[in-house]
Amino acid sequence: MDKQAGLIHIYCGNGKGKTTCGMGLCTRAAGYGYKVLIYQFMKNNQTSERKVLETIDNITFVDGLDFEKFSFKLSSEEKEERKLFYESQFRKITRLAESENYDVLFLDEIIYAVSSDLFEETILLDYLCRKPKGLEVILTGQDPSKALIDVADYVSSIQKVKHPFDKGIMARNGIER
Repeated sequence: MDKQAGLIHIYCGNGKGKTTCGMGLCTRAAGYGYKVLIYQFMKNNQTSERKVLETIDNITFVDGLDFEKFSFKLSSEEKEERKLFYESQFRKITRLAESENYDVLFLDEIIYAVSSDLFEETILLDYLCRKPKGLEVILTGQDPSKALIDVADYVSSIQKVKHPFDKGIMARNGIER
């Protein structure tokens, strides 16, 4: 398969659909025959999209924690533990992406982890600047920094106009999670 120049994608904003966009791109890439590696920051290993995408031969998920909670509900100690865990996972994932010659790396909610002080942006920026030439990288989350926007090739902002949460309707299985 011809390797193209791997580009960097950011799906950001306060609207629903950032992960959905990233997963759609992963599905398209896998359909073309590309090897796809996915890690979901801030999410447990039970997301609905994962259940079906794990059945596709070219898509590999790296497990995270079995239990996650919103960053604002974490104690200082839990935040520090989470930060160390995420940095360790990131190093494991990026080594795997390189050693196994993956074509696409999706780091779902890594921007949220950065903005919540659960992952050091400098580690991410350093990797993006030295990543393998042919590796396509997808990042999602709210409020990317100017530095992340500058290093990206695609930046798509998904803005909420209206959302059921505004009426008190919580996330529903198979739709929002």
